[in-house]
Amino acid sequence: MPVNQDAPDYTQHAPHAHRITSDEEAISIAHEIAAFLQIGASERDLSGFVPPEVVDTYSNSGLWGITVPRQFGGADVSAATLAAVIAIISAADPALGQIPQNHYCLLEDIRLQGSEEQQQFFFKLALAGHRFANALSETGGKTVQDIQTRLTKTADGLRITGRKGYCTGSLYAHWLGVLALDDDGRAQLAFVPRHSTGLTVVNDWACLGQRTTSSGTVLVENLLVDAFNLIASWKSYDTPTLAGPFAQLTTAAIDAGIARAALNDTVSFVNQFARPWIDAGVARAGDDPLTIYQIGALDSKLAAADALLEQAGKVLDRYKHDLSEETVALASVAVARAKIFTTEAALEASTRLFELGGTRSTHPRYNFDRHWRNGRVHTLHDPVRWKYHLLGNWVLNGKPPARHDWN
Repeated sequence: MPVNQDAPDYTQHAPHAHRITSDEEAISIAHEIAAFLQIGASERDLSGFVPPEVVDTYSNSGLWGITVPRQFGGADVSAATLAAVIAIISAADPALGQIPQNHYCLLEDIRLQGSEEQQQFFFKLALAGHRFANALSETGGKTVQDIQTRLTKTADGLRITGRKGYCTGSLYAHWLGVLALDDDGRAQLAFVPRHSTGLTVVNDWACLGQRTTSSGTVLVENLLVDAFNLIASWKSYDTPTLAGPFAQLTTAAIDAGIARAALNDTVSFVNQFARPWIDAGVARAGDDPLTIYQIGALDSKLAAADALLEQAGKVLDRYKHDLSEETVALASVAVARAKIFTTEAALEASTRLFELGGTRSTHPRYNFDRHWRNGRVHTLHDPVRWKYHLLGNWVLNGKPPARHDWN
């Protein structure tokens, strides 16, 4: 959204989400919601504004609760299904596809490290349709792991003070997960209601792509936190878990959706408006042999990206309850392979659209540049050059990937 644009209260209506019960239902509803979100996606990108009813329809569909374990009433869908759902939604509107990405990751933190009482409480909220957003990253440190926000014990309870950035979905959220270091320097995740005293969501997200993700700033000043709302997230990386590969899988799925959207628009535009090159000797662009070649190349790369994404999800499903240094490394490797292909497919497909569509495809009325803008911005989340390094180090030297959110 544009800097300082006033935003409506996205939490004014009580959630009332549908309860999805199976992987098959999740995929079916994802297609329905994608069709709904695709209408107006370009206009939302241009205006930077998402109507509250769009966000409510999205979360009330039940898709935001599909990872909740069955013992707590959820569908507990497979990682492969979750990746497919995110990719389907992101092909319609990748900015809205990104909004629940951290929501799923926060629910995974609760699954991994929450007590049974915490799981019962927060999973019930998620199934009802409450939206969770992150306040994890910070923009002022030397690296993304340089966290300055602190959780301290005071005479009147636990308090958090700090400044967060890239807080995706924060405007739309009912709850925020705020990451802070405790007195022992360990990462703790505090779940706090969106309108808590001491918590301020700043509508300052301004970027060339993914414009409606609400990934702006969250200010935390002397925020009181109940001990019940703390999750010891440091434990997810102190011992082998799939927290990192899970987060990366959801990220790769968004890029796959961006690639699909760009290819779909390329095919449609070429068939309707593009002209063949003069030396092709054909009457329509769809019969231009070099255009046919490029579409075939794009299709094959996207098919490979989709296959690697599905395979990565299956690897996570295989090792979900078989955690070790080796299995977590295998999951990270599988997701890295998928991330490479989804990144490169998104960037290439969004560039080829203009090459194959011709000059008229650059007219502002089509807003096709949003595909490249979205792909370029979102794929910066974690540099793909380091995925190649991860894979090379694993294959060549047998060195397992470092355990963190970006592997």
